[in-house]
Amino acid sequence: MWIGSALSGVGSQLTLVTVMLHVFALTQDTFAVSMIAVAGLLPMILAGLYGGMLADAFDRRLVALVSATVGFLSTALLAALTWTGTETIWWLYALSMINSAAGSVGMATRTAIVPRLIPRAHLAAASALNGVSFGLTVMVGPALAGLLVALTGYGWTYTIDVALMLSMFLGLWTLPTLRPEGETVRPGLSSLVDGARFLRQAGNIRMQYVLDIIAMTFGQPLTLFPALGTVLLGGGAVTTGLLTAAVAAGTFLSSLFSGRVAQYRWHGRGIARAIQIYGTAILLFGAVLLVASLLPEDATETAPNVALIVAACAFLALSGAADNVSSIYRSTMMQAAVPDTMRGRLQGVFVVVVAGGPRVGALYAGGLASLTTLWFPPLLGGLLVIALVAVLVRLHPRFRAYDAESPEP
Repeated sequence: MWIGSALSGVGSQLTLVTVMLHVFALTQDTFAVSMIAVAGLLPMILAGLYGGMLADAFDRRLVALVSATVGFLSTALLAALTWTGTETIWWLYALSMINSAAGSVGMATRTAIVPRLIPRAHLAAASALNGVSFGLTVMVGPALAGLLVALTGYGWTYTIDVALMLSMFLGLWTLPTLRPEGETVRPGLSSLVDGARFLRQAGNIRMQYVLDIIAMTFGQPLTLFPALGTVLLGGGAVTTGLLTAAVAAGTFLSSLFSGRVAQYRWHGRGIARAIQIYGTAILLFGAVLLVASLLPEDATETAPNVALIVAACAFLALSGAADNVSSIYRSTMMQAAVPDTMRGRLQGVFVVVVAGGPRVGALYAGGLASLTTLWFPPLLGGLLVIALVAVLVRLHPRFRAYDAESPEP
């Protein structure tokens, strides 16, 4: 499952960056790029919640296989439309929505499967291992997307994703039957209410959701990357790929050297500190863009500004490393503190938070950049992340005292 997720993840990242570049090429509008993420928000929320209920009621292996099939077919249609020249911005939005929904169900289900395959003592290490694969996929996929779009066009990039997604079926097909342990509830309103009732009593889980939403809403500049490569830093699609890959490089390196991170038992404190470092990195990234905006307008027209691109990548790598440390602790808390009969539904909410936060962040960054300038959203957002996390964690001492050796939701 880990190998299949890693290979298909490369393809998913190829498509993610390529669709952004595709929409920007069709519209020359950063707000239109941000609307890709916004369009997929409602389907992702509904699919994540319902997918979590499915994972708590049926064989999780089967649920994951069905969601992978839907994602595969929608990507294949995207490639076919592009090759025939019949793609439109509305098709790109619609298929992004379908991919978003399928990915939401698949992610919730696969994450709920992990604690059934390994002992609790290894959950933090497994989260770090997932960080390694995620870092590789996000590092290789976007950089490759930028090169392929620049050298071959959009059709080949989507087609490669179709081929890579086949690996997901191999990974899932080899798993045993994995029905939920204990009493199950059929998907529906009663199942949703049951999960909401549990979450209302799970203060630590709720708090990590809130902190992650803050970080992803105000500290997610991904939607700005196509414009940065074209307008501010220079380098076009290649720069877009490098900026996205820099985040993944930080994720990969922090996972690779995460032994001490996984051993740290105070996960609430670890989440708070990691998110504040994340906010600082985004703030510094915004400062780099501010410097770039002060240069003469024609400075990036003849050649990319290599020094500023390197600085921007360095701070984005730091943000990726900090976000990954937070993710290790949040994922471990979810898997260790939540009972198996409730794990699918809570993982569904977790996926909505993890995947939905960046989409709200895309609206924040794209909308604010359209009203102001490209450097302002990350600069303001970094300050907001640092301040809001400090206030909230101070008001919740139980979260600060969370101990991984005695997990409590």
